[in-house]
Amino acid sequence: MTMKVLVPFGTRPEIVKLSPVVDALRRRDALKVRTVATGQHADPEMTDAFFDGLGLEPDERWSLGSSTDTAHRIATMMAFADAEIADSRPDLVLLLGDTYTVPLFCLAARRHRVPVAHLEAGLRSFNETSMEEANRKVAGATASLHLAPTDLAARFLMREGAAPERVRVVGNPIVDVLRGAGVRPTPVENRRGIVVTAHRATNVDSPDRLGQLVELISRIAREVAPVTFPVHPRTWERLREASAVTRLEVAGVNLLPPQPYARMLELLANARVVVTDSGGLQEEASWLRVPVVVLRRSTPRWEGVAARTSVLVGLDVDLAVETTAQLSSASEQRRVGAVPCPYGDGYTSETVADLLADPSTAPLLQLSEPDFVGKEVPA
Repeated sequence: MTMKVLVPFGTRPEIVKLSPVVDALRRRDALKVRTVATGQHADPEMTDAFFDGLGLEPDERWSLGSSTDTAHRIATMMAFADAEIADSRPDLVLLLGDTYTVPLFCLAARRHRVPVAHLEAGLRSFNETSMEEANRKVAGATASLHLAPTDLAARFLMREGAAPERVRVVGNPIVDVLRGAGVRPTPVENRRGIVVTAHRATNVDSPDRLGQLVELISRIAREVAPVTFPVHPRTWERLREASAVTRLEVAGVNLLPPQPYARMLELLANARVVVTDSGGLQEEASWLRVPVVVLRRSTPRWEGVAARTSVLVGLDVDLAVETTAQLSSASEQRRVGAVPCPYGDGYTSETVADLLADPSTAPLLQLSEPDFVGKEVPA
């Protein structure tokens, strides 16, 4: 019997990470796959270039209209998600990550009694102000199958009450992308400069925090090493509004538009340090053995912190400059260059496809109503 699997994705990281998963699923006779691009990233630079570069052309594309109001876009996505599940009648919804696409499809799937499998399950930043954390918690509460990237993520899930038989450690598909593309670490002696990215609302939407970010980047460029800064569209708009672009240019920062994925990997591989607030770049840099300065005070990627290949600094300017300089040193470059990537072996997609195609997985995907008539309170 063929299982119909619906795979929605809304942002660049989801497109990148799900591309090898969808490919592996489609190579299983027991699985029939339908993909939906939810339009969460409206900018073609953040979507179309990645569809083309990764060979993941969606079966359906949504347009959320011209409104930039987040609540309006979420409401539109919710209505579309509900209609999509009602119309296509999947046997399973496979989701990845923590964007709004994830909880909206989780809720729509539950309304239509369709089970959910969640990739990147169990990531926890413990940040009560984070929408991504809330999105992950919704997935944790609704998924029938939790596909955790690491043992630590699996332990977080089971500590929250997930049944052990529903939790599987499968790695992170970003490692599949890097392995499949033949991306290898650059020898430390051949690395030059610093790559910076920043896009999180908490870092760029507040004028005060944006000012700290600009000072931080400028000082790294002046005091540590040349900086290359591929600028997210959201960040570019905030920099323009604050008249901060010239300040970065005067400091010698090389400002670039969003880069094609292959070019971005090349920039990362050849950097001595990555300074970023991106979760995905923490994973990619780990595969490339490049140290990371994390512009956040917590992270769902604790494995890098534990290995001291990633360091949390928030927007503390002095700490960020000092840490970047330290990680740029020859001794730290050699140390980080010898630390294995903790996020998987590059075969996550095959593992997930085999698991979903295995008939023994089917009982875990059956939603049922319990019967406590005449029984004790489940306390």
